[in-house]
Amino acid sequence: MANCLDVKPDHRLPLHSPVVRDEVDRIVESWNRERPDLDVAPMSVLSRVTRLAWHVERARRAAFAEHELEAFEFDVLVALRRSGGRHELSPGQLAEETLVTSGTMTNRLDRLERRGLVRRLPDPHDGRAVRVRLSAAGRSRADAALADLLDRERVLLAGLTERQRATLADLLRRVVTAYAGGETDG
Repeated sequence: MANCLDVKPDHRLPLHSPVVRDEVDRIVESWNRERPDLDVAPMSVLSRVTRLAWHVERARRAAFAEHELEAFEFDVLVALRRSGGRHELSPGQLAEETLVTSGTMTNRLDRLERRGLVRRLPDPHDGRAVRVRLSAAGRSRADAALADLLDRERVLLAGLTERQRATLADLLRRVVTAYAGGETDG
């Protein structure tokens, strides 16, 4: 069976098995029939990205629920966890890492601190500032939820080889960095 990440020698169209079709194929064909004047090719990629995002979100919610976490709580805990060292950051750094406002971060930290998953400590270099440190309970919860999430994500990608996953990651990186104004290698 051909797979969708292999390309024909002309590099224009992905190979599709005549048997494997999805709803997006039908939608694109319908638009091509109804509006042949429009190039609906972006739909064949981005509609699938949207559908995949729905499945990823379901997997995330399920993994976090298993560990009594909301998605925003997980995001804060793993930002601290991957920071290394003492697993602490300033509230501003956390807000930047999780793409939220400082007011939103304050509310999130209040909740996480009440649950014993983080602690606010005085900043040793600036008496007016605080640092947020991952507690032992927070670290344990973040590690377990991350492992569960990765298991679920592997299931979502099970139909792809390691090489195909790397290719897909590279292609998506190019789209995301171009949109976000990031640097590209060419």
